[in-house]
Amino acid sequence: MHDSVRLEEKGIPSVPLATDVFRTAARVQASRLGRPDLEAVFVPHPIQDQTRAEIEARADAVVEEVVARLTKTA
Repeated sequence: MHDSVRLEEKGIPSVPLATDVFRTAARVQASRLGRPDLEAVFVPHPIQDQTRAEIEARADAVVEEVVARLTKTA
C-alpha cells in the first residue's frame, strides 16, 4: 500500500495487489496512509506453493480489473 499511495501522490496510477487474507490489513493501512479509497485487487491465498500455471491463472483472473483501474475505465 505504501508504494501505491506514493505513486498515486505523484500522479501515477497504481493498483495494489495482495492475497485475500490481507484484505482487512490493506484497508486499515490505506486508511492510515490517508487513502481509504485506495482498494487493492485481491487474489486467493496462498500463492507461495502454487505452480507457475496456477499463479498465471490467478493473474489472468484479475488482469482486466487491474487494467481498468489503471486506465480509469472501471
